[in-house]
Amino acid sequence: MTVDPTSDAPFAGRIVAWQRVHGRHDLPWQRVRDAYRIWLSEIMLQQTQVTAVIPYYERFLARFPDVATLAAAPLDDVLSLWSGLGYYARARNLHAAARAVMTEHAGEFPRAADALATLPGVGRSTAAAIAVFSFGVRAAILDGNVKRVLARWRGIDGWPGSPAVERSMWALADSLLPVEHVEAYTQGLMDLGSSVCARSRPQCGACPVRTDCVAHRDGTTARLPASRPAKARPERAVAMLLMRHDGRVFLEQRPPSGIWGGLWSLPEMAQDATLVDTCRERFGVRVLTSMAGPSLRHGFTHFSLTIHPWHVEVVPEPRQVGEAAGRWFPITEALASGVPAPVRILLEGLDASALPLFNRAG
Repeated sequence: MTVDPTSDAPFAGRIVAWQRVHGRHDLPWQRVRDAYRIWLSEIMLQQTQVTAVIPYYERFLARFPDVATLAAAPLDDVLSLWSGLGYYARARNLHAAARAVMTEHAGEFPRAADALATLPGVGRSTAAAIAVFSFGVRAAILDGNVKRVLARWRGIDGWPGSPAVERSMWALADSLLPVEHVEAYTQGLMDLGSSVCARSRPQCGACPVRTDCVAHRDGTTARLPASRPAKARPERAVAMLLMRHDGRVFLEQRPPSGIWGGLWSLPEMAQDATLVDTCRERFGVRVLTSMAGPSLRHGFTHFSLTIHPWHVEVVPEPRQVGEAAGRWFPITEALASGVPAPVRILLEGLDASALPLFNRAG
């Protein structure tokens, strides 16, 4: 079967025909009607590439095979399996949504898109995708890939994240929705945006809707859709303490909300504090040796963070204080816990052979 981009078929018809030939059909969450599996994949795919998601998705299903198991699990276990996938609010919302399904919906995912959108972490487009793929509901999606396809095809100026532009794109998405084959159409839009109508170097020659694509006609694919208005990204810096004693490292659990909410992380030291005083007053330990490590940069959506690590070998003082928010972990256990990606990099560097200064028991 071939796809003729010069066909007079409606937009949706060409997308469906293209998807059946060129779209993705073998992803782990396809060919199922299990709302739990589809919901899990859609949350993981938010702002994350398919290739990165697949191993996390498979590990999650092995540990949490259904919504009841996930809802009953400690948040620490969820965050541990999520570690490295980023955007950790998704994991906290995933856990909260699983509990909401169990307590508010008798363990069954709602079928309607508007009801799905009330679950934590499930927005309008994600809810529509879950409803389409799980229950065959007719609903339009508008994720980042679809916004790019529609902005180019219709020639829509403006940043798609602005309220006015987004409203017009939702109206367009709703108007293009076919009566039949909604699943193939929805998957086709996703596939087209991720593979053919890519952000840079789109493969217009392989596009099934290129003949009436405004951006292709006018040569404006490079500037459509418009980028987010430029804004200087703030720079932040923090000193982190890799405190070791008897082969263990000290981690603190961060507050449930905010950056890295709920994850285990290295203690941070205030700019105006001294290393010796911080260790003694906050953690009840005495510094034996210390060494500054190489700085590590990590980018967030809204700011860049430079981490200045301090490797510190300590010994507990007779009177223990300041450990209520954290505990000592064996290095292997720390790496198996839910820790942020840059903290994981620092922990992986705690190879005893690379730190002859410190106790080799770890």
